[in-house]
Order: sequence, then C-alpha cells, then structure tokens
Amino acid sequence: MTRVLPFIPSSLSALSLALGLAFGGLQAQAHGTPAGDPIYNELEQEKSVYNVYKAFFPNRDVARKAAISYHAQLLESDYKGGFLIMQLEEREMRQLQRFGFRFERATEFIERRNRALTGFQIERTRRIAGQPEPASIPGYACYETVEETFAAGDALIAARPALASWVTAGSSWLKTQGQGGYDIKVLKVTNSAVPAPAGDGKPKLFINSAIHAREYTTAPLVLEFAKWLLNGYGVDADATWIVDHHEVHLMFHTNPDGRKRAETGLSWRKNVNNNFCANTNTRGVDLNRNFNFQWNSTAGQGSSGSACSLTFRGPSGGSEPETQAVQNYARSLWPDRRGPGINDAAPADTSGIHIDIHSFSQLVLWPWGATASPAPNGAALQTLGRRFAWFNGYEPTQSIGLYPTDGTSDGPSYGELGVAAYTFELGTAFFQSCSVYESTVKPGNLPALIYAAKVVRAPYITPGGPDVSALALAGEASGAGVPAGTAVGLSASASDARFSTLNGTEATQAVTAAEYTIDTPPWEPGAVPSPLLAADGSFNSATEGLAGSINTSGLAPGRHTVFVRARDASGTWGPVTAAFLNITPAVVTQVFEVENNGLPTLAQPLAVFPVQVTATMASPVRTERRDTDFYRVSLPPGQTLSATLTPNAASDYNLELLDANGVRLAGNFLGVGQVETASTTNSGSAAITVLVRISFISGGSGSVDGRYTLGLTQ
Repeated sequence: MTRVLPFIPSSLSALSLALGLAFGGLQAQAHGTPAGDPIYNELEQEKSVYNVYKAFFPNRDVARKAAISYHAQLLESDYKGGFLIMQLEEREMRQLQRFGFRFERATEFIERRNRALTGFQIERTRRIAGQPEPASIPGYACYETVEETFAAGDALIAARPALASWVTAGSSWLKTQGQGGYDIKVLKVTNSAVPAPAGDGKPKLFINSAIHAREYTTAPLVLEFAKWLLNGYGVDADATWIVDHHEVHLMFHTNPDGRKRAETGLSWRKNVNNNFCANTNTRGVDLNRNFNFQWNSTAGQGSSGSACSLTFRGPSGGSEPETQAVQNYARSLWPDRRGPGINDAAPADTSGIHIDIHSFSQLVLWPWGATASPAPNGAALQTLGRRFAWFNGYEPTQSIGLYPTDGTSDGPSYGELGVAAYTFELGTAFFQSCSVYESTVKPGNLPALIYAAKVVRAPYITPGGPDVSALALAGEASGAGVPAGTAVGLSASASDARFSTLNGTEATQAVTAAEYTIDTPPWEPGAVPSPLLAADGSFNSATEGLAGSINTSGLAPGRHTVFVRARDASGTWGPVTAAFLNITPAVVTQVFEVENNGLPTLAQPLAVFPVQVTATMASPVRTERRDTDFYRVSLPPGQTLSATLTPNAASDYNLELLDANGVRLAGNFLGVGQVETASTTNSGSAAITVLVRISFISGGSGSVDGRYTLGLTQ
C-alpha cells in the first residue's frame, strides 16, 4: 500500500534520539513485539515503503507549482540543492517528467525515516508495558499535543476571561461515532467590554490549522499567536487595540483525530473515517478536498475518487464532520457579499480574512486553485499576499500549481462569501525540527498573522497603503510616563514598499501624509487626527521617516493609546500601528510647620489635580514668628497653576507662589476673611517646582478658627 512518509529531521540531536530509541528497540524486541498494537504495525508498514525519490526540478517556479499540485506526495524540500523529496508512483513520475523533472532514489532519507520510525515503535512498546506516556511528541518537545493545546487555551481563558472563550464548532469523526474523539473548538479572542459597532460588528479574522494532521508546525504557530494577543493585552499597544476592536477566531486542531495519529510518528494526512480504505494507513478523507465549493470540479485532476488515495475527496462535498465544522463556522462569521457567478467580485470594502495554516513549501497562496484564471478580487488578494510574504519571506502566488485543486478550504470563505482567504505553507518539512521552527518558522510568520489582524477591517483596501513601523514616543521608552502638558516627540517610519518581490512586483506610491489620534482609533466617530511631518521635510518617497510632537495638555493621568497611520499618493490609508503614552499624576506635596519663612525640606504626597484641601494652622500666633504652611507643585511647561485661598471669617492669611529658590512669582495679601487668588504660568521648556506658601497673619487658631481651604488647579 502506498504511503506518504514523514520528514525525519537531519539535525544531530534528533538523529541521536532516533538511534538511542532504536537501540532500546532491540532490547524491547527481545521481550516480544507488541504485534497486537495497530499503530506499531502501521509504523512498520511505513518502513516498508521505498518509492521515495529526490525529484530534481528544472527551476524554482516549476518546483513551487509542483509543491502545490503534489503536496500529498511531498516529504521534504531542498531548494538550494535543487530537489524535492517525494513519494511517487510511476504515473506521477511520468507527469513530472513532462515538466523537466529527473529522479534518484532518496536512500539517505529512507534510512533516516526508518531509524526514527523504529524509535516511535519503541515508544509504543514502552507505553504498552505501562511506562508513563511522554508529556509531548517524542523528539519534538516544541510542539504541543492536542491535549496540551486545549489545556493552554484553558489557561489563557482562565487568565483573561473577559478576553477569551471557547466556541464549539463541531465534532471529530471519532466523536460522531461514539469512539472517543474530540470537540472541534475555536478560541474566540476579543474584549467583550468594548461594544461592537452597529452593522456587521467587529471585523473578524478566522485562522484554522492542522487540517492535515502530519503538519506539525501549524497548530503551535496559531497557539503562539493566541499567546501574543492575550499575554500582550495591556502590555503591547497593538495587541491591545486588536483585541479591543477586532475579533480573532482560532481553530487550532481542525483534524484532531488525525493529529493524534500523527503524534505517534505516523505520517497521517486525512481524517480517520474508517468507512474509506478501512483499517489501512491511508483510510479516511482528505479534508482539504472535501469542501462544498468547487468540489470535484476539475475532472479528477485536483482530487481523487479513490478511497485509498491521499487526496480522496470523499463521497460528496462537505461529507465529513470536520469539514462541516469549518464551513459552518465561516458562514456564521461573515455575511455573503459575493454574487453567485464565478467572476462576481466581492465589494472592495468587504471585511474579514480567513487563513488556513499548512506546511510545508514556504508559500503564501490565494484563490483560485481550481483554475488558472485570477479570482475576481485577484489584484487585491495579490497585494495582501505580497504583504504577508514580505514578513515571512515566502513566495506569494495564486494557488494554482502544475495542475488544479478543488474542494479546498477557501471555498466557504472566499468562494461563497467573498472574504479574503489565504493558505500559508510553513517551512520545509511536515515533521519540522524544533530548531528550524523556533529560529525561522515562528519568527517569520507571527508578524504576518499580526499584520492580518491589523488589516482585517478592509483587507481589499488597507494593504495598499503604507505600513507604519518603528513607532517611538520620546520619554516613553521606560514606560515611566510624563506629566500632562509635556510635549512628547513622536518618531516612526512609513513605507509603501514592504512587499515581497519573489514573484513579481507591486505598484508603490510616495507617502503623502501621516497622522495620529489619541485614544480613539481613526475609523471611529469622534477621532481627532493631528498631522505628522516628514522627518526630512518633504513627503516625496515610498518610504518616509515621520516626526511630530504630541500635545498632552488636558490628558488625564493614566495610560493613553496613540494610533498612527500613513497615506500614499493613491489616497489609501495603511494600517494603524499604536503605542502607549503614560501621563503621570500631577502630585502636590505639603510640608507642615515650616516657620520663620524658611523653605521646606520635607515632602509628603497629598493629592493630584484638581486639589481641594482643608488645613488648620497647627500653632497659635506667636509674637516672634509666623506659622506657615507650604505646598509643592511640579508644574509642566506651558501649564498655569492657579491657587485660591478661602480663610475662616475671622482670620487673615497671605497667599504666595514662589519658585524653588523662594523668589515670589505671584501673591495676594487681602484682609481678614478675604478670598485670595494667585496664578503663575511655566513658559519654559521643562517642568518647574512652584511652592505655594500660606502665611498666618492674624485671627484665631485651632480646628475651627485656624482653618482655611486651599484650591489648586492646573
């Protein structure tokens, strides 16, 4: 029986693990092979497959297209070496030869595969012998199991119950049969305390992963994105506004039954529906050929009608419960905005993005895959695809390969509803080594997912505008904040040129404007934009430095969000990038019992503006000296401090405003029972200290007769 084989990592550590497990296997076999264990036997079947070849390609363009059309046969890629590792039948080899491929037996790959499969068999033997089950996938500790993924989601929800929740989208095939299985769950991320706008509500990003079970990197990447959103809320300004104003829906395990098979070392692609090619390694349905839209529409080229084929499309479109879960969930998120005709475009302002995360081939794909004709929204899909590819370095291309595909996951989202839909093909292997995942796959693709979350409000428009990066607020690097009224410098970069050029170029324009808003994002009513300047004095190129000064007068103490965006010569505004701005409270401090007109040396925090304090002179009038109270204020540049002194009816006080050296800035010296006012303005460029001096002149003392009220405003 033909089987597609797992990629076995060639790293020294993974190879050492495999050799160690193989040695343990010799010992286990001495005590008897667990012949009754089906997975042990299926691993043995995979070791017996030898139709695995190095397929040398004529050029990279043909190789990329082959990776799309022959994804089920693909095992590993080495583009620098000029070959793909593929499991091929003679018919498939003849097809590829027509495109210039030549073949060699992949002997080294087969040897590595068999050593690792033996290692997985030993793990099965140990489990059957009653030893503890490993906490993660043997040899791949960086990848969470299905159970670990759901437990991580539970922990995120427990930590942020107002921001995250599970939604059950459906059931796996085994669960529908009462044979165990799983709920197919979606982690919904949004701030429930921020109301959705009228109409279609918050823009929605939907990501599903691991629809093909053996693609190890996919679910962990999406879980990492969930952690970035939820752990970053309140810490990272972009994560915070995305969660406040958008919805992110994450289906980590689209095929959990199959994924559990793949966690044992089996190179499992399909679901586990045992009604098709029963009790074999190739049973089940290829879920990514089972969607209703354009199901079986390519005369057998894009999927197979053979139940044992790895691209078996199922008996009918949407026949599988996992497929139904994705389709129904997509339909619940977005309205239908595309007409019934194949060439009907969705309106340019259509909201929403659907991304299906796969591995491998280092590709960013968009519709159509069933025909070489571009989708009716093809130009806009290409623009966003090239933006994604700028971040992850992959090749952006329409999802048509050497041959078409049909019944794929973009059918319900783009085909039916008109929502922008993409497939990411991560990395260079199904069983990607942890070192490559951590160093390359995750850091390249996480920013692409963040960008998707930023532009999901208008994905057919916003990616055409400049992208803002390197946003910084002067004085805010430490997060310590600045007093209200302080001018805060803003710097950033805006670029209309951050597109991949691996497969063509995207038209770019000069950046012509930029602006910021505070607390209210620019698309919401009530936003007050303030212009930014080109750092070099003129907006005339596709990449510009931005500069400006934020007027913080009137901002309340606490954290504020600064939203920045830029516009190009086409009139298109790009996505928002945000930063936090912290305004520190204006603290008034008081010193009691400083006499003989001395300057205060002690400070006690009293209040923040506006201040209304009632105080009592602590000692009666003495002939040799006056009783004096001081209040110390930090006055930001450009701000005016106003003081109002209200004495008791029988007393006389003097009100003075002094600088830090005791020099009088303003004062008022009215008689008994008179309200006195004084004010001073800081016309400098830095905060100054102002001392408010209350001097007792005459009258009573004690809790009633010695009482006065001081009001301070800024």
